Amino acid sequence: MVACRTTTAARPRRSGSTGTGSRQPRTYGSGSSGGRAVRREKSSAGTWSNWAGDESCTPLRILQPRSVDEVAKVTGRAAEEGRTVRVVGAGHSFNDQVCTDGVLLNLDRMSGLQHVDAEAGLVTVGAGTRLADLNLLLARHNLALANLGDIDRQSVAGAISTGTHGTGARLGNLATQVEALELVLSDGTTLSCTEADPETLRAARVSLGALGVITSYTLRVVPAFALRAETRSMPLTRTLDQLDGLVDSNDHFEFFLFPHTDAALVKLNNRTDEAVRPPRDLARGVGEFAENGVFEAMCRAGRRFPSLIPRLNRAVTRLMTPSDHIDQSYRVFASRRSVRFTEMEWAVPRSACAEVLQDILRAIDRDRLDVNFPIEVRFVAADEASHLSPAYGRETAYIAVHMYRGMPWESYFRTVQDIALAFGGRPHWGKRHLMAASELAAGYPAWDRFQSVRSRLDPQGTFTNAHLRRVLGPVGGADAATADDGHVRDGSQTLKGR
Repeated sequence: MVACRTTTAARPRRSGSTGTGSRQPRTYGSGSSGGRAVRREKSSAGTWSNWAGDESCTPLRILQPRSVDEVAKVTGRAAEEGRTVRVVGAGHSFNDQVCTDGVLLNLDRMSGLQHVDAEAGLVTVGAGTRLADLNLLLARHNLALANLGDIDRQSVAGAISTGTHGTGARLGNLATQVEALELVLSDGTTLSCTEADPETLRAARVSLGALGVITSYTLRVVPAFALRAETRSMPLTRTLDQLDGLVDSNDHFEFFLFPHTDAALVKLNNRTDEAVRPPRDLARGVGEFAENGVFEAMCRAGRRFPSLIPRLNRAVTRLMTPSDHIDQSYRVFASRRSVRFTEMEWAVPRSACAEVLQDILRAIDRDRLDVNFPIEVRFVAADEASHLSPAYGRETAYIAVHMYRGMPWESYFRTVQDIALAFGGRPHWGKRHLMAASELAAGYPAWDRFQSVRSRLDPQGTFTNAHLRRVLGPVGGADAATADDGHVRDGSQTLKGR
């Protein structure tokens, strides 16, 4: 049985229709919460689909356990039956990472704050908690996460386990904020991962769900803080010339660049003790409409008429207006995203950032690639807190490329991958890439250490689906697509987008 399906787009002619578009995806609450709790939408009976709507599967069972004991019982039973167990959060991964025809666990009912020690700066939180909800819960205790990504739809476990990050040259990815975690293993036992066993903790922080079911985290938090958020347009050439100064002189610096133009949209977010001065409702509404409604319309036009994309991109840059406001950190970090897309992101040495970007832009022009989405660039500190951290051992620039839904992405993404690999790039684990374990291993100095822990904690490969077999390899040779009794462990397949 084919459990995982990848929605593909037909290759278009250079001008005219791009062919078939993707269906309207199911969602798990898209966009910034704006102070509201995240709305949950369940997949229809027997099916699951990701946020982008281009990955779906038909598990044997989709379950929502309420307790660690329930997780242990479900996991132990699945292991006895030779079934694969995967865990899903908000579905914001752009690959088939959670797809299975076995058991799919949703931990929405295992959410919320379990313990708060404000003096120590530690909180324990259920793994199914959405980041948007966690931000509101922490704010009630005058606490905050030190850094966040630019969306807050994900579950805590999904974001951390895939190496999700924000931006800030002195701050690591979200996994660096993990002090401890609780893990249910394939035999139903529970393991507390702490610094008492640093090797296991370093494997479990960014683990892609390959070691077990994470049910809770203990996170390091900081006193709540405000950010001054400045956004403005700059010539791309000047942005790249001044890149080191911009990165080092701001607490959180990122920028977007638009193919076929020389424009960059820079965002400078810095801590401040000034009074909160959020954007007015009208200004916020107009900005969100431009970033989502107008941009969606231009993306649709570019999909229908690819030859117009350079002119459309230039039109988008003319709509960029400067802004300056002060708000609580979590309201600044997260942005509302309603335009659907698929994405690839590469972690490259920070020192190579400008050269990688210039090579990508040259390739877009040379190969006449139809790219109507901006390229996003962010920066994080080096870390060795996780064996599979894409920022392991080096200051890192993250370069993300996107393709609007229903448009062919593989040619563009493969080109970007080839360029990133030439500079020692490592892919974001929650986004698309076209690499196998044999190729990935050389890029991660602690790869073998992770695999050692994986073999010890999940020797039969209960948590390994087709995606993990592809990107991590089999578990010590014991994991295979077919169990010893001849039953299919996980028959999921991936069809590359075209």
